[in-house]
Amino acid sequence: MLGLSLGQSAVYAIVRIIARLTAETPLGDQSTALNPSVSPRPWLDLTYQLLGIAFALVPVVLALYLLSEPGRRAIDRVGFNVARPVRDLAAGVGLAALIGIPGLGFYLLGRALGITVAINPAALNDVWWAVPVLLLSAVKNAVFEEVIAVGYLLERLGERGWAWKWQTLASAVLRGAYHLYQGIGPFFGNLVMGLVFNEYYRRSRRVMPLVVAHTLIDVVAFVGWWMIPETWRAFLA
Repeated sequence: MLGLSLGQSAVYAIVRIIARLTAETPLGDQSTALNPSVSPRPWLDLTYQLLGIAFALVPVVLALYLLSEPGRRAIDRVGFNVARPVRDLAAGVGLAALIGIPGLGFYLLGRALGITVAINPAALNDVWWAVPVLLLSAVKNAVFEEVIAVGYLLERLGERGWAWKWQTLASAVLRGAYHLYQGIGPFFGNLVMGLVFNEYYRRSRRVMPLVVAHTLIDVVAFVGWWMIPETWRAFLA
C-alpha cells in the first residue's frame, strides 16, 4: 500500500535531498515549486491538474477498502465521516492554529539557517481557475496524507501488535520523510506535526479533524501565496 503512495514519495524525497545536499549550490539557495503548471495552454493545464488530483485519491480508496471489515465501514473505523461536523470542524481549526502558526515560524527559521529550500506553494500560471484548483489540491493533500499516514498506517501497525510509541514514530517519520525534498527543516517540522496528529487520533479515533486541519493549513499556504503581494513573497522566500 505504501509502495503505491506515501512510501514511494518518501523514497523519491530521500533521493532528492541527497541530490540537493551533494549539489554545488547550497541547500538554502535552492528552491522548489508546488502545484506547478504543466502546460502553457490553460484548458490543457486544467485537465492535467484535475486528473492529477483525481488519480492521487485512488490510493485513499484502496486504503479504505483494505481497512473495511464485515459489518463495519472503513470510514467509520478511522473516523473519516461527517458524524460530528461541528466538533470536527472546531477541532480541525484548533489543530490548524496549533500547527500552522508555529510552522510558518519554523519555515522562516529554516530559511535563515539555510536548511530549508525556498518554497513556492502555488506555481500555477495566471489563470482564472487557479484558486479553485489550489483549493482542490489542498483537500486532496489532506485526505491523501491523513487517511493513509494516520488512519491506515496506525490501524495496520496496531493490528500487528506494535507498541504505540513505535506506531506513532513510524507514522511521523514517514510524514517527515516525504517532505525531505523541501529540506532538512521541513522533515523535523512535519515529524512534529505527525506526532501531534497521531496523538489526537489515538485519543479520538477520528481522521476527519486532521483532514480539516491539514486542508486549512494548505489553503492558507497555497491561496495565501497566490494572493499576497510580490514583496511579501520575496520576504518569505
